[in-house]
Amino acid sequence: MIATISALRPAPAATRALVLVASLGLAGAAAAQTTVTRSETVQAGKGARLVIVPNLKKDCSTGPMPEIRVTTPPKFGSLITKGGKLKTPAKYRCPNKDAEAQAIFYQANAGYTGPDTVVVEVKNSDGEIEKRDIRITVEASKGDDKAKDKKDTTDL
Repeated sequence: MIATISALRPAPAATRALVLVASLGLAGAAAAQTTVTRSETVQAGKGARLVIVPNLKKDCSTGPMPEIRVTTPPKFGSLITKGGKLKTPAKYRCPNKDAEAQAIFYQANAGYTGPDTVVVEVKNSDGEIEKRDIRITVEASKGDDKAKDKKDTTDL
């Protein structure tokens, strides 16, 4: 009976504080990663840029190259990862800045139309990790489309 009573006795304050601090630390680590879900429509037989991340920090200074890790590959297509240089768009948070970048391109399997999914984790130059859940719709090719969008190639 004494063992049962001592087991029900509250933990010392120092132990409770340590458990609280440890659990807050774990909650903070889990909350640090954000998840962005978006949709992308691509035409069958054409490559499409899904992700592009420059090596720019929040203050627009140059940082280490971003890291992109594929956590869920596509079931009905393939991915190409490329690195290169680009000039950021005028509407980007660091406009018209020359930067190194990492990118991922998607191409559906021959003859496939329908849904596909890719999930990647991006570690940016500030060390922040973002999970990107990309829902892809592969549409039938629209024939001989002369206008070529930069996004529809494997060029950065």
